[in-house]
Amino acid sequence: MSKVGKKPIAIPGGVAVSVEDNAVKVKGSKGELSFNLPKEVELKLDGNQILVLPVGKSKKTPALWGTVRAIVANMVVGVEKGFEKKLEIEGVGFKVQLQGNDLVLNLGFSHPVVFKTPEGVKIGVEKNTITVSGVSLELVGQTAANIRALKKPEPYKGKGIRYAGEVIKRKAGKKVAGSA
Repeated sequence: MSKVGKKPIAIPGGVAVSVEDNAVKVKGSKGELSFNLPKEVELKLDGNQILVLPVGKSKKTPALWGTVRAIVANMVVGVEKGFEKKLEIEGVGFKVQLQGNDLVLNLGFSHPVVFKTPEGVKIGVEKNTITVSGVSLELVGQTAANIRALKKPEPYKGKGIRYAGEVIKRKAGKKVAGSA
């Protein structure tokens, strides 16, 4: 039994959910999302809530039950409120700017790095902070991870791209380590 899968998903006002064949579509003020359901799980609309029910007794059913419930719940939240991730750039000479829909980053390489913004995601830049926002949690998170992967924060000086609030474990340099 899935603890997550058993919980019903509340449908807030202004959000429309429809289930057709093996697909669920969620529409809201921020946008529209759709998801193809696996055959081990079915959705049932019950007034102002969605119930996720397992079908069959395969080994994959319990795992997919909770996963599908979480995905559909994130879709409902996404079309109503949206999702946002913030990234911070730290380092001497490191800077970022927006050129059209592309993100141009100077990260200490011999050339500027151009990051193409995927469809369905909005990127904003303010000083050394990059804001990635959109309707799909998966797309926002993956885009933020791809930007961070361009220059991960290093442990000696902390230079690089990090999530807002992320703590980087710092290491002592060889001068400090050698004198002890």
